[in-house]
Amino acid sequence: MKTAQGIAAAFVVALASGALFSWMGLPIPWLLGPMIGACLVSKMLKSVKLAWPTPFRDTGLIIVGYTIALSFTGRTLRDFAAQLPSMLLLTLLLFLLSVLIAYAISRWTGIPFPTALSGSIPGGLTQMIALAEETRGIDVTVVAFLQVSRLMMIVSVVPLLIFSPITGASHPVEAILPSAGLAGWPGLFPEILPYAFVCVAAALIGRRFRFPTAFLLAPLLAAASLKLAGLPAPPLPGSMVGAAQLLIGCHIGLMLRTERLPNKLRIVTLSIAGGTVLIAGACGLGYLMTKLHSVSAATALLSLSPGGMDQMGIIAHEIDADVATVTGYQLFRTFFIFFAVPPLLRILFSRLSRRRRRDAAP
Repeated sequence: MKTAQGIAAAFVVALASGALFSWMGLPIPWLLGPMIGACLVSKMLKSVKLAWPTPFRDTGLIIVGYTIALSFTGRTLRDFAAQLPSMLLLTLLLFLLSVLIAYAISRWTGIPFPTALSGSIPGGLTQMIALAEETRGIDVTVVAFLQVSRLMMIVSVVPLLIFSPITGASHPVEAILPSAGLAGWPGLFPEILPYAFVCVAAALIGRRFRFPTAFLLAPLLAAASLKLAGLPAPPLPGSMVGAAQLLIGCHIGLMLRTERLPNKLRIVTLSIAGGTVLIAGACGLGYLMTKLHSVSAATALLSLSPGGMDQMGIIAHEIDADVATVTGYQLFRTFFIFFAVPPLLRILFSRLSRRRRRDAAP
């Protein structure tokens, strides 16, 4: 059981890190600050046992899911339908790039290809770890490290690219000072009450039926449905959005465990190299997306960044990018990874296993 002292220490570290990043004017400070601060403190100060209950992260995801749902309109749904071929093409290209990266990691580290591939599939942390646990011969520790280290790298690097001259995105005041607010607290009630009930209920039901990323996707879809049905959806105060980012960021920072990782230096080096190649590939595919559709460079990069939908959605919301498009592409890839990738990987791993047995037979 997570101790109260560990939770309190993690909260202090997350709050101080977020305040420091905010004071420095860094992008999405209440996500990156707690993430980096919690990771560094947990690794450098062994006497400090930080703890962060999963329900804290889940609460943050529900809030982010509702915030993203506010961007959905009838027009965005029509745009999704028109862009489905592009979504499939760009998702497949990104998936192919991750397969090539996994092959290189396998060849240069000696890690079995199924393990390297499970750790290299972009944007499928929960699904790939669950698949690794169910598949014989896959090292779950390596899969978790590759997935989490790539996610942390993307969440750290992508904001720098977004706010660089490459995309020309601006950094709004509320991204630096969440307390500045997106809306006032008095304006929330009573309109927020049905959304709060439906979002929490949808998250719990989604978890019960093993919905992908249930605490994000289920509230998002439920809230978007209510909004499209005409129910008024009030925007959230900036302080609440910042708190949600803190709840998620601290959880990510404490996920990385390297104690049992074999060949640490080589795997870390190749993980960084693989993440760099994947980000470069996402930039290239983003450029292709800007040629296929009338979207900004920032929107295209966030749509194709191989991170999590929650992190990319937060960044899109902060820079006033096309949140609906970003969410649509990230959502499509999430469902693709959840429904299409595991069966394909099971078939591939089964064939590789049979080939190894044939080669080992006298």
